[in-house]
Amino acid sequence: MKPDTVFKRSYNDAMDLLGQLAPGAALPSESQLCLALDVSRTTVRKVLRALAEAGLISADKRLLRPPHEAPRYGPTETIPQSKRFEEAFLSFVLHGNARPGTFLNELDLARRFGVATTMVREFLNRFQRVGLIDKRPNGGWVFKGFTARFAIELFEIREMFELRSARLFAALPEGHPVWEALDAMRADHLALMGRIEVDYRLFPDLDSAFHRLVNAAHPNRFIEDFFDIITLIFHYHYQWNKSDEAARNAAALAEHLTYIEALMARDPARVEAACKAHLASARQTLLRSTRG
Repeated sequence: MKPDTVFKRSYNDAMDLLGQLAPGAALPSESQLCLALDVSRTTVRKVLRALAEAGLISADKRLLRPPHEAPRYGPTETIPQSKRFEEAFLSFVLHGNARPGTFLNELDLARRFGVATTMVREFLNRFQRVGLIDKRPNGGWVFKGFTARFAIELFEIREMFELRSARLFAALPEGHPVWEALDAMRADHLALMGRIEVDYRLFPDLDSAFHRLVNAAHPNRFIEDFFDIITLIFHYHYQWNKSDEAARNAAALAEHLTYIEALMARDPARVEAACKAHLASARQTLLRSTRG
């Protein structure tokens, strides 16, 4: 992780908390801030010192002025280096048109993305566990090809995870933050639908964000780890066959909207039917890629 990333992220989170207070109000205790920010007391004290130096709080820990008037740390400073590397690597693979048998070197990847080789190794190890990447001597890795059996086994796990998450999502109470997020997601889908003929290549990122939202409604560390592998495998292999990419993405986008409407209706039967229909289409797309 980039030095001070935890502090910078916690500082921004503290600014959000301050935004809920009126000038002159007392801040929560250090213990309460530790729980709210999910950091240690040492980090909380560092954040409080920085807030005082910025003129936002007084020595007795009272809000002096609205936090929206003060600058914050930008996304590049608050996202962990490991997360930035994962996103950059997945984008590299997704758009690099790699094929089975492509050789990757740990040192070359580390230099390309400006990270330590240990970070590269730990990341690739995750994909080795599912048989997507094979380890070679001297820091080398090789992408392995897909088989239909591999794709089917992978999809069986994905279907179990997502059906579970979709059912739980639909059962969340009114007023839960996910409904606002889902409404924004629907707006993003409708906007892309209006220009899908020219912007169809933007669909994979929206697809990833939508399924991540569904799976995040009831967080599960194992599902989250598996989802990163799903993102690489499905989107990377979907793009092997470019012949019907535009039509395929448009159809998937329409399925997403049906899925979203079912979730918003909170109808368990509609949710399950929409989820299964979308996953069935995705399964066929993946199987076609193995034949390609």
